[in-house]
Amino acid sequence: MFKAILNPAGHAAALEQLVSLFSRHRQLTWEMTKRELQERYAGQALGAFWAIGHPVLMMAIYVFVFAYVFRIRFQEGPGPALDYTAYLLAGLIPWLAFQDAMHKGAVVVVNSAGLVKQVVFPVEILPFKGVLASAFTEVIGFTILLGYCALKLSSVQWTWLLLPLLVGCQILAMTGVCYVLAAFGTFFRDVKDIVLLFTTAGLYLMPVLYTPGMVPGSIEGLFYLNPFSYMVWCYQDAVVYGAFVHPVAWFVYPSLSAACFYIGFRVFRKLRPLFGNVL
Repeated sequence: MFKAILNPAGHAAALEQLVSLFSRHRQLTWEMTKRELQERYAGQALGAFWAIGHPVLMMAIYVFVFAYVFRIRFQEGPGPALDYTAYLLAGLIPWLAFQDAMHKGAVVVVNSAGLVKQVVFPVEILPFKGVLASAFTEVIGFTILLGYCALKLSSVQWTWLLLPLLVGCQILAMTGVCYVLAAFGTFFRDVKDIVLLFTTAGLYLMPVLYTPGMVPGSIEGLFYLNPFSYMVWCYQDAVVYGAFVHPVAWFVYPSLSAACFYIGFRVFRKLRPLFGNVL
């Protein structure tokens, strides 16, 4: 399997299949994404309110604990944009979306066994529609964050225009990761529990809660080994700093996102014919 993934001769064909797949099934993907959003809150008293209420409440809890209970503040750097609440949310919002997508991706094939067993159904869109649903929540979160920065901090950065690019890269990365999780989660049901543990601890292994200079240099060096840190740095540069404070991250993050998406797709397509044997 891995020889096929690393075989240069198969790359062009795989990319052609990828483009053709999403082009032919874009309407189906959109309809399934809307259904997922509707079913998530179906039967609840507040209904679609939770599409906005849930991310708002989660952000409020983190801000209350770390900004007001622990009273974490920036130790250095001038300017109203260097606000800990904005700093925290700039990294937290994309991570919560990534976390949500991974949780759904690990079980999406198992939970959709009836569709997977249909010969004509494009199984590849199952992880992708979950990613789009998570991205929808992320967009709501960033809309609130930018409103906070504009109103409370009186700060508007030109780098906000780069947010669609960053979200697009994140969608690629989330899709690639979810393809891998969905494929292996079909054969190993423990994957969902591993993902739960990882996402619980993952927030503390990234520069989200910690401001620059808050952790020892030796510990901060571990952030560079975490691929998610580069995503967080790019969002913090775009939303909080308004400058390319982490220039290397702007190269690493898009590159990793594209590679992750491509490799994840190849892994999923390679294992897909075996799904029916274990469902």
